[in-house]
Amino acid sequence: MANEAVRAELPADPFNVVLPHQAPVSVADWKSLANGLLTEEACAFQRNVEISSRYAWIYRRLPACFKWAAMAAIASNHVRRALFPLRLDADASGYVNLPRSLSRHKVLLTDDVNTVRMTNNAIFDDVFWVHLAYLANRDGMDRLRTLLHGDAHYAQILAAFEAIDRGRRVLDNPMSLEHERAAARDDIWDGNIAILEHEQRALVQPNFDRLSGAFARLASMGSASTFDVRGLREGLGYFTSFYLYSFTRGLPRAASARTWPNIIRFEDRWPWLTTHVVPRFRRLDANQLMLQSTLRRILDEANKFATAPCRPRPAMGIGASSLRIRAAMRRCISASRCSVGLIRCSTGAVYVAIAGSLYWSRRAGLWYAARG
Repeated sequence: MANEAVRAELPADPFNVVLPHQAPVSVADWKSLANGLLTEEACAFQRNVEISSRYAWIYRRLPACFKWAAMAAIASNHVRRALFPLRLDADASGYVNLPRSLSRHKVLLTDDVNTVRMTNNAIFDDVFWVHLAYLANRDGMDRLRTLLHGDAHYAQILAAFEAIDRGRRVLDNPMSLEHERAAARDDIWDGNIAILEHEQRALVQPNFDRLSGAFARLASMGSASTFDVRGLREGLGYFTSFYLYSFTRGLPRAASARTWPNIIRFEDRWPWLTTHVVPRFRRLDANQLMLQSTLRRILDEANKFATAPCRPRPAMGIGASSLRIRAAMRRCISASRCSVGLIRCSTGAVYVAIAGSLYWSRRAGLWYAARG
């Protein structure tokens, strides 16, 4: 585990993250190094903030190329809202008694919540280190070819970084013509979309297949994005919703499939991501001032968490857990921004009110998601 100072503020140069350690020589070594930048899994909320901030940090090192990392930072930041039920079994520092939380699976769908948590962790474990290895080595692309050649799981990732590296070389060449630079930017975006497809097919889908029907319906309703753009008018310019897409541009496909749109199905989710989410993020990426402001808030939140790090605690008893449940209900009942019509005096309703914001929900249409 990395020390708290390293986790609080990463150095500007990724080479300095690797330099103090023995140079990794295998995929397992690189994964171990990357995961050493995170706290332990039972510190679910702090770990999520750290994952989001690591993506933001690596994007800021190479914003012309690492588009997926910025999207992942924002998406991971919103995943934390879906983890709300775990707070009922967390102590003051944020350390979660996971076995006790999982015992509530019937009331609060905590099995599904834990699946979302594990999926977010798995994506970081699988993909972040590749970005780090590419940047932290002077011969980053050659290093990736050595590490990933012949690895079927990483074949799409390797091809994606080949496209990104090809585009980067053109953009770094001051003699490149404008049409060459435009083609290079397209190569970079194609590479990042390939990383997104790998993430969705190889990591997200196997976990989503385990989600319950009830959670899938909540996730489908709550899957929307403004990419955390501040301001109602500005946010609406980037807003996209899975259901809004499914019953407008995606309606012909839904009608031909004769099934209700469901975010957990790859064939329903992928067209929305590629035709609505990515194009809107691409517009946001062109507005670096706005995007950097969003990522700065994620990094600031990580630094704030680091000032009061999560600490292991003995498992809480039933009495302490019950008090935490009642406190959570009181907060929901008194909060003016809880979802309209969903405030009821039961722990299940508390979760439903928050779970509507799964992944990316913000104010839009009939949904007024709770703001973190």
